[in-house]
Amino acid sequence: MGEAVGYDIVLKGGRVICPASGRDGVFDVAVRDGRIAAIEETILPMRANSVIDVSGKLVLPGMIDTHGHCYQYVSGRFGLDPDMVGVHSAVTSVVDQGGASCMTLPGFRKFIVEPKKTRVYSFLSAYLVGGLEGHYYPNLYSPECVDVDATVRAAIANRDLVRGIKGHAEIGGFARWGITVMEMAAEIARRAEIPLYVHFGALWGLPESGTNGEDADTILERVIPLLKEGDILAHPFTRNPGGFVNRDGKVHDVIKAALDRGLKIDVGHGSHFSYRIAAKAIAAGVVPHTLGADMHGYNTHVPAPAGTPAEHPDDENHPFRGQARFSLTQAMSSLMALGLSVEQVVPMVTANPAAMLGLADRLGALKVGYAADISVLDDNRGRFLLRDNEDTKVVTDRLLTPAFCLRNGERFDADAPILPEAVAA
Repeated sequence: MGEAVGYDIVLKGGRVICPASGRDGVFDVAVRDGRIAAIEETILPMRANSVIDVSGKLVLPGMIDTHGHCYQYVSGRFGLDPDMVGVHSAVTSVVDQGGASCMTLPGFRKFIVEPKKTRVYSFLSAYLVGGLEGHYYPNLYSPECVDVDATVRAAIANRDLVRGIKGHAEIGGFARWGITVMEMAAEIARRAEIPLYVHFGALWGLPESGTNGEDADTILERVIPLLKEGDILAHPFTRNPGGFVNRDGKVHDVIKAALDRGLKIDVGHGSHFSYRIAAKAIAAGVVPHTLGADMHGYNTHVPAPAGTPAEHPDDENHPFRGQARFSLTQAMSSLMALGLSVEQVVPMVTANPAAMLGLADRLGALKVGYAADISVLDDNRGRFLLRDNEDTKVVTDRLLTPAFCLRNGERFDADAPILPEAVAA
């Protein structure tokens, strides 16, 4: 009789949900040499060096956050430590949305991607400066600050890292420069043969409509014809003008046609996520394909409300003062509180983003031979209070919170200081 196969780690007794393989049930998952070695109903504990009891928890393919801001230091106060929003939040892969540009991509690779434990990918900025606190310096995002040829070359030369392009379709840019910048971003993505991820919803502080004859409610219908199959419409549930829901409270007619021709939707939760808007959009059939948290330096350092002592000199004018904290798992819980099932939400952070990145052959699934990127979540039951930044409150009976993850088989506890605390209702 041959010698028993040994494993480094066995995760025992959790509910394994893997949309890519169609697996949903209680299984043991074994890891050896940084890879998934077995998924079975029962794996004997004596076959493993370490056994972790995950009964009652959700065991998912390593979660992929499709909307991060983690070009730390270079993008000013905006950029976070990728490991804080990544492995220390039980997220194994993060997509930085527009932090790096064709000019700054080498530094992003050397100082962010290579040394960190989290897998970090880039949706390269269409703008030469990348994500430099645009609401403070909007003129850096003009057509003169886009180099189509240079950005295409950088994307093609760095395909292992650059999985898409980031652009902004919002009233501030349109009122200044019209649709020109979006036309350039779409050309970059088309020539590089990668997806274009488009921010919708007011961002840079100009009026909703009227400035230079622009109207936020016309942006979607003008931009969508520029886009190709696989491009991504972000922030469907934004409370800001220029999103999926118009000023009359209706979902734009062009959304259904866009989905019919293969465009995708990413939640891009952020500070502008609205339960009010989300309920309307979901009722109209807008179910996102992917779910990015959109955490950054402003909405994770959230000062106390006005009238309380400021912790930092600039807190008095902080754009998100007194607003709610969130995380990828809390965003998942919000969608569940709005009526989506856990079976609908899990693909948004696993199989679907892996497909969006063109990496479904190695990420987003629990399959033997794949890297042991595994997220383990606590599935809390009770009565919990969730709040958005319109101060709408929702009570839910189910709250997902991160427990830990394995990244290439290495364990990281979910101990990031930015994670929100559960609030009992």
